[in-house]
Amino acid sequence: MIKCGLSAFLFGAIISALAPSFILRRLIQGIGTKILVPMMFNVAMAVFPPQELGSTTGICSLVIMFATAIGPTLTGLILAKLSWHWIFWLFVPILLIALIFELKFLINVDQLSKPKVDVLSLIFSALGFGLIVIGFSLAADKGWTSPFVLLCLLIGIVVLTIYITKQLRIPNPILNFRIFKKEAFFKGTLLVMIDFAMILSAMFIVPQFIQKGMRIPVALAGLIMLPGGLINAFVSAIAGRLYDNYGVKKIAIIGFIIAILGSFMLTRVSPKCSVLYITISLCVLMIGCPLAMSPSQTHALNALEVKENADGSTIINTFQQIVGAIATAVATSLLGLGTAAVHGHNAAVAFTNGTHYGFYFTIVLAIIGLLVSLSLKKETKSKDVQL
Repeated sequence: MIKCGLSAFLFGAIISALAPSFILRRLIQGIGTKILVPMMFNVAMAVFPPQELGSTTGICSLVIMFATAIGPTLTGLILAKLSWHWIFWLFVPILLIALIFELKFLINVDQLSKPKVDVLSLIFSALGFGLIVIGFSLAADKGWTSPFVLLCLLIGIVVLTIYITKQLRIPNPILNFRIFKKEAFFKGTLLVMIDFAMILSAMFIVPQFIQKGMRIPVALAGLIMLPGGLINAFVSAIAGRLYDNYGVKKIAIIGFIIAILGSFMLTRVSPKCSVLYITISLCVLMIGCPLAMSPSQTHALNALEVKENADGSTIINTFQQIVGAIATAVATSLLGLGTAAVHGHNAAVAFTNGTHYGFYFTIVLAIIGLLVSLSLKKETKSKDVQL
């Protein structure tokens, strides 16, 4: 499966680089990514013992977050000199190296079960999740009352309801929604979704404010974003280790409190504020978010049986795509609402007000995450791992 994922990603990168428009071509890359990320967590959970699961999940998160951290910076530098096609051309040698390593060194760590795939469920899954993502993605541009947006969301919800009902009844579901009956998995997954929405909304709004509110070029905007992204990656690894020693509750609570502070700092930005203030505010937020996310994901997956691990990581990864679409759509809408609410000022001041609206949304998410964290059950400290 990893070979299929890398091949799909590589093929998608090549045709995206060659294409005049890359929207449809990116779908192929999406297939590759959504195979690779759940597989990475599945392999890690199969190889490492339960008492090391936090550290393992933290390292996996470090890999993902480090790529996310350097992505905007590299993209900004590339776009400052070259066309967007070169973003995809740079993927090609890296993916070729990964594919060679996979073919030469990677082995199966578990027995193949070869379950029978229900084709109708597969169609319902793609249609339901796809329509909801499309609906939320278009809501920011067409408006929440757009007939097309409402139709996509309505049909998507109906199809997903049918899909989930079917998965609960068949013996070999594509996604095993029965695992949501486990409180630890449900709350851990909910916290991951809240945290992911916070990160996406912030990483969507901040670079736009830097460019449109502070009038800073795109290449420099990427560099300003880099410290926060690097801290996000570093804290992800540390948070996993902390989970192994202290459990999820204390770490998640501290994480969301720090995230609230960082979000509040970002609501104070203005066109005249310093780049240092923006960087520090984003860094504070990027300390809090991964501090809560990595232990929450480990807490959710740790509640499952070994045979349920693949279902758990796939569900989390799938729901992140929907949450990402929702968070970005809401942030975009609030950004536009706040910008339109200011009259008689220049565009930078109006856009800054929209930025504040967007970060109010981040604060609300962080408060909800804090409240859910307070309801988590305490876990026993692992005696096998020491800091």
